[in-house]
Amino acid sequence: MTPMMAQFLEIKAQYKDALLFYRMGDFYEMFFEDAVAAAEALDIALTKRGKHQGEDIPMCGVPVHAAENYLLTLIRKGFRVAVCEQLESPAEAKKRGYKSVVKRDVVRLVTPGTLTEETLLEARKHNYLVAYSNIRDDGALAWVDISTGELHVTPCPQVKISPELARLAPREVLVSDNNLNALEGIAAEVGASVTALAPGSFDSASASARLTKFFSVKSTDAFGQFSRPEISALGALLDYLELTQKGQLPSIRPPVREDHRSIMQIDPATRRNLEITQTIQGERKGSLLSVIDRTMTAGGARLLFKRLSAPLVTVDPLHQRLACVTYFVDQPYAIEPVRDTLRKIPDIDRALSRLSVERGGPRDLAAIRDGLDHASRMSDLFPSTETPEILTNALASTVGHDDIVSHLSEALVAEPPLLARDGGFVSAGYDPDLDEARKLRDDGRKVIAELQATYSGDTGISALKIKHNNVLGYFIETPAGHASKMMSEPLSTQFIHRQTTANAVRFTTNDLSELETKILNAGERALSIEARVFAELQQRVVEAANQIGAVADALAEIDLYAAFADLAIEKNWCKPSVDTSRIFDVVDGRHPVVEAALQAENSGPFVANSCDLTARENSAAIWLLTGPNMAGKSTFLRQNALIALLAQIGSYVPATSAHIGLVSQLFSRVGASDDLARGRSTFMVEMVETAAILNQADERAMVILDEIGRGTATYDGLSIAWATLEHLHSANSCRALFATHYHELTALSESLPGVENATVTVKDWENEIIFLHEVRKGASDRSYGVQVAKLAGLPASVVDRARVVLDQLEAGEREGGGRSKELLDDLPLFSTAPAPQVTAAASSQVEDRLEDVIPDDLSPREALQLVYELKALARR
Repeated sequence: MTPMMAQFLEIKAQYKDALLFYRMGDFYEMFFEDAVAAAEALDIALTKRGKHQGEDIPMCGVPVHAAENYLLTLIRKGFRVAVCEQLESPAEAKKRGYKSVVKRDVVRLVTPGTLTEETLLEARKHNYLVAYSNIRDDGALAWVDISTGELHVTPCPQVKISPELARLAPREVLVSDNNLNALEGIAAEVGASVTALAPGSFDSASASARLTKFFSVKSTDAFGQFSRPEISALGALLDYLELTQKGQLPSIRPPVREDHRSIMQIDPATRRNLEITQTIQGERKGSLLSVIDRTMTAGGARLLFKRLSAPLVTVDPLHQRLACVTYFVDQPYAIEPVRDTLRKIPDIDRALSRLSVERGGPRDLAAIRDGLDHASRMSDLFPSTETPEILTNALASTVGHDDIVSHLSEALVAEPPLLARDGGFVSAGYDPDLDEARKLRDDGRKVIAELQATYSGDTGISALKIKHNNVLGYFIETPAGHASKMMSEPLSTQFIHRQTTANAVRFTTNDLSELETKILNAGERALSIEARVFAELQQRVVEAANQIGAVADALAEIDLYAAFADLAIEKNWCKPSVDTSRIFDVVDGRHPVVEAALQAENSGPFVANSCDLTARENSAAIWLLTGPNMAGKSTFLRQNALIALLAQIGSYVPATSAHIGLVSQLFSRVGASDDLARGRSTFMVEMVETAAILNQADERAMVILDEIGRGTATYDGLSIAWATLEHLHSANSCRALFATHYHELTALSESLPGVENATVTVKDWENEIIFLHEVRKGASDRSYGVQVAKLAGLPASVVDRARVVLDQLEAGEREGGGRSKELLDDLPLFSTAPAPQVTAAASSQVEDRLEDVIPDDLSPREALQLVYELKALARR
C-alpha cells in the first residue's frame, strides 16, 4: 500500500457513511466503493489507480473548480460528502522527507441540512436542519437554517411530529439512535433525510453548556424559559454543526421559542390536498404560493413561505400585519418605488452566512455593501403619513450603517469577482502596498525604464542601460569606456560590479536587487495583500452580523407587505375582518389558483360564490353540498379553506368582503389516493385521514370533506358519511363544508340545527348538462354522473348502457328496493353493437306527399302550393 492510499483509508475510516472527496491537486478523487457509487450517481468515467490486496482500485474524480455542481447532484440523490483538503503544499511536505505525503484532513461534512453555497440552495425557500428530542415522553423540535442564521424551538409531543415536519419541510432531521425507527418513516414522508446521532449529542446538561458557550452567555434564561427537551434539541443542532463544519460555526441568532398554540394547526394531508406550497405532484407551479408570491427579494419570498406554512391564531398580530398591507393599498403610488428598490437588493442573509463560515467571496461582501446601501434609502420612499408600527420599526433598522457601507465601498470595486483567490476585487488607492505590487506586476518594464533614467541622470552616462537575462537577472550595463567612472568614487559605493565582458561592464545596486525581487514576486504579493484585505473586511462584516441580520429581516417584512398590496390591488382582493368569533362569512369568494389559471388561459371569468358558516354558540355550522362532478364542489370547498388561511397570514383575500372568526385548525379530506408502500388502499387512506379529523377537530376548527365513504359499498359508504356528519355536528361542533353524492344526507338538515343544504347548479338541456358553477341553498335531485361520463369521452355504447341500467335502478327504487335486482336481471346482455333501430310506424299522408318532392326543382309558386297542400293534409 502506498503512503497516499494509507492516508486515504485512515481518513475514510472516520467517515464511513459519506463519500470522501480526497483533494489531489486540481481534482477531488474518490476510491474504492466511493468511486463506484459516485461514478454511477454523477455519470462520470470510472477508472483505476494501482492495486490493493491484489485487486484494482476503482477511482473517479471531479475538478475542484466545478465541485459545487457535483455536490448538488450527490446531495439531491441522498449522499453525504466529506470534503478532504490539502493542508500544506507539496513543497512543504518534501521538507519532512522526499516521500512524505501532503497533510490532508476533512474540513467539512456536506449534508442536505448544512448547505450554504448559493448554487446548492433554493433562493426562495429555507433549508432547515431539524433536531427532535424526547425526554420522558416530553418532546421538542428545534430547527436552524445555517444559510440565514435563524434558530427556533417548540414543544412537540411525538404525535405532533408529522404536522410540524410537514410545516417546516426540512432537508435533514437529526434524531437519537433510540428514536430512529419511530421517526424514519415520518421524515421520509416530507422528503427529509434522517441522521442518527449518539444519545450523548442530546444530553440536556451538555447541551446547556454548549448553548451558553456558543452564545457567550451565563445562562440560556437570557433567551427565555426552555424545557429540558428544548435545550436537548437545540444542543444537538449545535453539536452536529460542530461536527459537520469542523469548528467553523456559522453566525446563528439566539433561539426563538415558538408556541404551537399560536399558529393554525394543519396536518400533512391537508397541506397536500390544499396544495399550499406545492402541488400534489410536488411542483411549485400551480400551488397557492406560486400564485400569491409577488415578493422582490429572496428574503421576502422565504418569509412568505414561512408565514403561509404557519398562519397565526392570535388577533392582534394579524391586525398589525393587515394594517401594513392597508398602508400600501391606500397609497398605491408608494408601492412601485419601494418595489423597484427592493428588486436591486441581493440576498443579504445568505451572503452573511457564507462569510461567517469562511465560504464567502468578494461578491458576498459586495452584496452586503449594496444591500445596506439600498436599505439606507428605503425610508425616503415612504410618504410622510404615519406608518404602522411594524413598518416604522423595520424602517428604523434600515439606517445607521453608513460606516460599514462606506468602508466596503472604499475597499471594493463595483463588480468584484466571485472568488477571493482570483484577486482584482480591492479598489485602487485603498491599500498603498497593494497599489505598489500591482504597479510592479502590471508595469514592471515602465518601472525599470524610470529607474534607468534616474541612474543615467545620476551618472551622466547616456549609454547606461538596465537589462535582464536568466543568469544575472536584472543588471546595469555600460560601455567599457565608462567603467572607470562607475568604479571610482563616489559612484562605486552605489554601483556594485557584477561582470565584465569584451565591450561592456555590468553592475547592480541594492535598489535594483530589491526591485527585482519585488517584480518577480509582485503577482503573489498582490494576491496575498488582497487575501489579507478580504479577511479584514470579512471580519468587519461578521462582527456586525446582528445588525446586518436585522436589516435583512426588515427588508423582508417591507417586501412582503408591499407584495401583498400589489396583489390585492391588481386582483381586486378585499381586507378581511378577523376576530375571535366563530363567524365565517365570505361574500363572492374566489379560488385564487383557479382564477389565475382561467385568466392565463383566457377561459372566461371565475364564478364567485358566497359562503356563510357562522356558528352559533356551542353549535356547529355545516353546509351539506350536493351537485354533479365537475360542477365545482371541490373548488368551492378549497377556496373557502384558502381564504381562511390567507386571512390568517395577514393578507387580503379574493372576495368582495370577508368576516373570518379565527380558525384554530384546518382540515381537508379531498380527493382519492392510495398508499401502497404502507399497504393502504384508497378507502383506507380516506378513513385514516377522516379519523384524524374527527379525533382532533375542536370547535374553532374548519373542516372540508369531499365524498366521504365513496370508496366502499353504497350502504356502507352512506352510513359512514351519515355518522361522520353527525359527529362533526354534535361532537366536534365545528365549521364544515361537506360535499357528497349521497342525497339521502340532505334530510339531516331538518334534524340537525346548523346544518344547511347547498348545491352547485347545472342546467339540463336536451340530455346535456351545462355547468353554471353557482352555489345556492337547496339540494340537488341527482348527480348527473352519466352525462359527465359522456363529456369525458366514454364510448357511446357504455353511456347508452349506463342510462338503461340507471333507469332500471331508479324504477326499482320507486317500486321498492327489492325490485331493483329483479329489474336488472331482466336487462338484455351488454353489447358494443349499435343500438337496434326502432321499427318505424306507418307513414302518414304528409310523409307520402313529401317522399318524391325534390326541393331544388320547385319554383317559388310550386313551393307555396306545396305548403298549402301539406297544411290541408295535416288537418285530416
